[in-house]
Amino acid sequence: MKINLKLILVIFVSVFITPKVNAQEIKDTHKDSLNTIISEYYKLNLKIFQSNSTLDDIDKAFELFTEDFTYTHPKYGGTYTRKDLYDGYVRNQKNGGYDGTVTDIKILNKIIGLNAVVIEKQFIEKKEGEIQKGGAEMTLFEFKDGKISKIFEYW
Repeated sequence: MKINLKLILVIFVSVFITPKVNAQEIKDTHKDSLNTIISEYYKLNLKIFQSNSTLDDIDKAFELFTEDFTYTHPKYGGTYTRKDLYDGYVRNQKNGGYDGTVTDIKILNKIIGLNAVVIEKQFIEKKEGEIQKGGAEMTLFEFKDGKISKIFEYW
């Protein structure tokens, strides 16, 4: 009888305890991967905002997006497709819109959920020879298949 009780206990622990540990490990890995994508997105955007940025820099940033990606910014014209946004980046680069004024993008707060991240950030800019911190801005990122599928700006 002792052997049967031990066997039942081992099976119970294996079935009900082990998956909980593995589920937590998967959840942490998911959060880490979203955090890595967000960090890469802002790193690439900072590089693009410099006067010496290249078309390759823009292409690298857009590799982070799904094919059906959309960018929504109600204050600046509504919703843009991936192609619309790409064309806008290229146009701004050609027209000198990326001139190195933005010197950093500081993440103030971050909430990571299931396939979504909300960021509170501020741009650090060089204006009139001085470094100035911009106001706090909120951005929502949604993810699909390990890539950014939507960005919604709330500023």
